[in-house]
Amino acid sequence: MAFKKLLASLGAGGASVETVLTEVNVVPGGVVQGEVRIQGGSVNQNIEGLSVGLQARVEVEGQDSEYKQDIEFTKMSLGGAFELQAGAVHAVPFGLEIPWETPVTTIDGQTLRGMNIGVTTELSIARAVDSTDLDPINVHPLPAQKAILDALIQLGFRFKSADMERGHIRGTRQKLPFYQEIEFFPPQQYRGINQVELSFVADEHTMDVVLEMDKKPGLFSEGSDTFRSFQVGLNDFQGTDWAAYLNQWLSEVGSKRNWF
Repeated sequence: MAFKKLLASLGAGGASVETVLTEVNVVPGGVVQGEVRIQGGSVNQNIEGLSVGLQARVEVEGQDSEYKQDIEFTKMSLGGAFELQAGAVHAVPFGLEIPWETPVTTIDGQTLRGMNIGVTTELSIARAVDSTDLDPINVHPLPAQKAILDALIQLGFRFKSADMERGHIRGTRQKLPFYQEIEFFPPQQYRGINQVELSFVADEHTMDVVLEMDKKPGLFSEGSDTFRSFQVGLNDFQGTDWAAYLNQWLSEVGSKRNWF
């Protein structure tokens, strides 16, 4: 499947760039493959550099406001400087590794609202402004992540929303400057919980699973957040009944309201 974007020419008679992704569906730890095609303009131009990377649009909390920020979280150079002849076509294939911590954007064919991740292409030309663009990709969950998500669905949780936030989850193996939260509405049996937020932080062997449970306020008490975390091996998760495992934790927190 090809996903194409054509960048605007860099000035009168300048070069243009087309990025073609071989497959837009990927998983954390995988590779997105494609080709960057540079079309020469009406004059020779000195290309100073060409690179591709991955970019995410994340939420940043300021002192008085929240705003969105584009963060490039991996980058790969596709060669050094060269002269692009007028009218010539220069094609550069690439294979860009997807970091293990990359947030999930698609579950069971459903795109998660609020997720914006894609491949950036940057062409640097002498005496011209850098040319960049973003080609969206679909990041599907790893099998171990899918097992946790399926368990929540089995328990009756309904997807609410997802976001990416700049910051760090304490006590995890996180290396990226941001993390993902997938939010769910709880079913009736967990009537003491407003919502559950799920985060995955993976490396090539194991992932941290973090649950933040938003407890409803009681008659004489305010609402509160309860955190639970555990580790799951990416290759040895099949032997656990995750629905039962999660239910035990969630029931302790949300089976009844804390009235006092």
